[in-house]
Amino acid sequence: MSIEARLQELGLQLPQPMNTDALPFDLVRADGNHLYLSGHVPTDLNGVMSGPSGSVGTEVSAAQAYETAAGIALGLCASIKAHVGDLDRVEKWLKIFGMVNAAPGFNKIPAVINGCSDTVLQIFGPKIGAHARSAVGMAELPFSVPVEIEAEVRIQS
Repeated sequence: MSIEARLQELGLQLPQPMNTDALPFDLVRADGNHLYLSGHVPTDLNGVMSGPSGSVGTEVSAAQAYETAAGIALGLCASIKAHVGDLDRVEKWLKIFGMVNAAPGFNKIPAVINGCSDTVLQIFGPKIGAHARSAVGMAELPFSVPVEIEAEVRIQS
């Protein structure tokens, strides 16, 4: 089954990739068949940064942050697709690095980033979607986003 068909089966829709024309870095950087994906933040279906905003554990609940991380997984997929043309070219997810804007005392950081990991595994399955991962808490994140996630994937040549 193609990844596009799997997305439809799961009822998931990829957003437009984030517009980064004004940023001094690439959203996706390729080195051979290795893709490095810059930190992605929550976006709406048009690729525009969206809410919720604030620290997880105070303004944003752990459940909201989990859903935010799941949405960011779709944003990562959208960036990959825009860069290589077809998500079926993803050979393996290598690493996910998740950052959580954590309120003092909030320690359920891995559970938040599970939103991204679970979504990647649902879409790509364990053979392609399994990955190494780090999940860390931060005192602040840009624009007060609750979650930011970067990733590395290998694509077929």
